[in-house]
Amino acid sequence: MSGVLARLLFYPTLAYNVVMEKVSSRRWFDRVDETVILGALPFRSMTKQLVETENVRGVITMNEEYETKYFCNSAQEWQAAGVEQLRLSTVDLTGVPSMENLHRGVEFALQHKEQGTSVYVHCKAGRSRSATLAAAYLIRLHCWTPDEACQKLASVRPHILVRSAQLEMLRKYYQQICAQSS
Repeated sequence: MSGVLARLLFYPTLAYNVVMEKVSSRRWFDRVDETVILGALPFRSMTKQLVETENVRGVITMNEEYETKYFCNSAQEWQAAGVEQLRLSTVDLTGVPSMENLHRGVEFALQHKEQGTSVYVHCKAGRSRSATLAAAYLIRLHCWTPDEACQKLASVRPHILVRSAQLEMLRKYYQQICAQSS
C-alpha cells in the first residue's frame, strides 16, 4: 500500500519541492564533503553544472524507476555525460534502504572518493532516502554514530528527515561497520 501512496503523492510532492526551493532558503543540492553531494532529483537541465562545476562522475539514485522516467537522465544519458549511475530503488515516504544497498552505495561513493571525483546522491527531495545513504557513508568514513552522521547532514542540509525506521537501519549498519572495531 505504501508504494501506491508514494506513486499518488509523487507529482504533488515534487511540485512542493520545486516551490520550496524557489521561496525558501532550501537549495536543490548541498555538498556534504569533497566527494558526496546530497540533493533532490537531478533534472536533465542540471547535468552540465553537475559534471563541469561539481565534478560529478557518479550518481546514486535512490528513486524507483517511475520517479525518474520523465525528468532525469537515463543510465545511458548519464553514461554519455561521463557519469556512472547506481540505482538503489527504495520506496518513497516509507521505504528504508536495505543493508545490501547501503553497503553498495557506500562502496560506490568510496570508489569515487579514491578517484577524486564527486557523487550526487539523490532521491526526490534529497531529504530521507538519499540522506540515509549519505549518513551511512559518513558512518563508514568517520565511524560516527548514526546521530552524529545525521547531525552533520543537518548542519549542511537542514531540511533532511531521516525517519525512525531509517535511523534503525543506520544503527544496524553502524554495528556492522564500527562496533567491532571499537
